[in-house]
Amino acid sequence: MRIGIYFDMRNPAEWPRPPAALYSDAIDLAVEAERLGLDSVWVSEHHFFADGYLPQPFPLLAAIAARTTRVLLGTAIVIAPLHHPVHIAEQAAVVDIISNGRLRVGLGAGYVRGEFDAVGADLGTRYGTTDQRIRDVRALLDGDGVTPRPIQRPFPLWAGYQGPQGARRAGRLGCGLLSLNAELLAPYHEGLAEGGHDPSSARMMGLLGVIVADDPESTFERLLPYICHQLNTYRAAAAQGTARTPSLITPEKLREGRSKPGVIPPIEVLDADDAVTRLGQLTTGVPAEEIYLWASIAGMPDDIVQRHIELLAAIRPQLALAGRA
Repeated sequence: MRIGIYFDMRNPAEWPRPPAALYSDAIDLAVEAERLGLDSVWVSEHHFFADGYLPQPFPLLAAIAARTTRVLLGTAIVIAPLHHPVHIAEQAAVVDIISNGRLRVGLGAGYVRGEFDAVGADLGTRYGTTDQRIRDVRALLDGDGVTPRPIQRPFPLWAGYQGPQGARRAGRLGCGLLSLNAELLAPYHEGLAEGGHDPSSARMMGLLGVIVADDPESTFERLLPYICHQLNTYRAAAAQGTARTPSLITPEKLREGRSKPGVIPPIEVLDADDAVTRLGQLTTGVPAEEIYLWASIAGMPDDIVQRHIELLAAIRPQLALAGRA
C-alpha cells in the first residue's frame, strides 16, 4: 500500500501568505516528501473559493513533476463536466511526459452550482457527463487522439465517485475507485461484473483524514480554527443554489464530534503508533492500493505540517506492510 499527501492550496484571509510563496513552499514540500520516502502527491480542483482553492490541477502537477523523479502524481479530482475531454487528455499527456509516466488522473462529477454555471455546464446531468468524459478521455489517451501521446498506455484513470451508485458506475467503466469506504466494495464489484470486468480487478484508494503529531491533544487544539474553516467552506459551497443555510461548525462542535463519533466527522490527530493502527483499520476489507493524507489543512502552521510529513514518512514502512497483510 502506497502512502501520499494531498494539496488543495488554500490560503485563507485569516492566515494569509504571499501566493508565490504558498506555491513555492508546496512544491518544496512535495520534493521533501519524495526525499523522505513517501510515494505520491495528489491535488484537487475547485473554483471561486475565497481562500484560493486550487482551480487548475495540471499546472501544479507539472511543476512538481519537474522537481521530482520518483513520486507518483494524481488528481483527486478533476471536475470532469467543467472541461472538454480533449483539454483534459492533452494536459494529462503533457504532465505524464514531464513526469516520465508518473501521473494518475481521477475524474469526478463535482457538486458546486456556481462552478457549473460559470462554464455553462448542467449540474443535473453531471454523473452521466462524467461517465462519458471518462470514456472519451480514455479513448483519447489510449488511442492516438492527442499529441503528444502520453508515456503510459493504457493510461491509469480513476473514478472519483462516492456512494453505492457511483461505485457501481466506476465498476461498469472498469476504473479504479477513489474511495476507501468498505461499504462501496459490493456495488463496485457488481458494477465490474455488469461491465464485463473481472471483479477481482477492483482497485481502491483515497483520502483519509489523519494528521500525525507528537502531541495529538495540543495539536488538535491548534488545528481547530483551520479545520472549521475547511469544513465550513465546503458546506457553503454545497449549499449554493439551494434554500439551505448551512450551520457553522465551531471548535466546540468539533470537540463533541471527536468524542462522540458520528456527530461531525472530524480530522483525527494521532501519534505515530495510533496512526498506524487507525489507518490500518480504515483500509481493512478493501483492495487499497494507496492512501493519501492532507499535507496541510487550510494553511495550518508550518511546524505542524513539517512534523506531520516527517512522522508519516517514518511510519510508511509499517503502513506498507499492513497493506500487504
